[in-house]
Amino acid sequence: MLSFFKAYKYFAIVFSIISMVIIAIIYNILDVEKPLPIYQPAQVDQELVDSTLFDVRKYHKIADFSLINQNGKIITQDNYKDKIYVADFFFTTCQTICPIMTDHMAKIQKEILNDDEVMLLSHSVTPQIDSVAQLKRYAIKKGVNDAKWNLVTGDKKQIYELARKSYMAVKTLGNGDEYDMIHTENFMLIDKKKQIRGYYDGTDPEAIEQLLNDIKTLKNEYKK
Repeated sequence: MLSFFKAYKYFAIVFSIISMVIIAIIYNILDVEKPLPIYQPAQVDQELVDSTLFDVRKYHKIADFSLINQNGKIITQDNYKDKIYVADFFFTTCQTICPIMTDHMAKIQKEILNDDEVMLLSHSVTPQIDSVAQLKRYAIKKGVNDAKWNLVTGDKKQIYELARKSYMAVKTLGNGDEYDMIHTENFMLIDKKKQIRGYYDGTDPEAIEQLLNDIKTLKNEYKK
């Protein structure tokens, strides 16, 4: 009887290993795609999260906003309704990371140019300098397609609150006053429900490739 159970034990181990291998093969053949995470404040690096949001574990969304783009047009969440979009924060006079980030945004723009589901949104962190005219000059220089990509300026406190409390893209020090200044390389992928689905280093080419792949993954969610 004991020998029977020993034999059964070895059979069970071998059977389990074979089953796992078969499942892995089937999974790879079917190329099952894992959904992207939905980022909540409690899951993000606390340095990037406002203290009032530390315990928020669900229902976090990008807040409504009203800003002005490179054409002097008011841009709100309505312009991004039922859209996937990539957001970032920049300023036109930046000589360090922003040119790299803008070039990468331009690359994303090229890839999504004929995709009606996807748009881009860049917020100026120096709105006192980045007037509509300044944004327009920058947009022309960088090849911005007005139908795909809004460069927005407006109330500094509103922009900084979006960066800190909605997108959770920068450290939370400061309140958007005259001497407050934020600088971040983060790109955020936002879904059609205004939820954050990914963070990416906007200066890293490999991260941009991952972002483009994640856009495809996110789009597939809406086909199911």
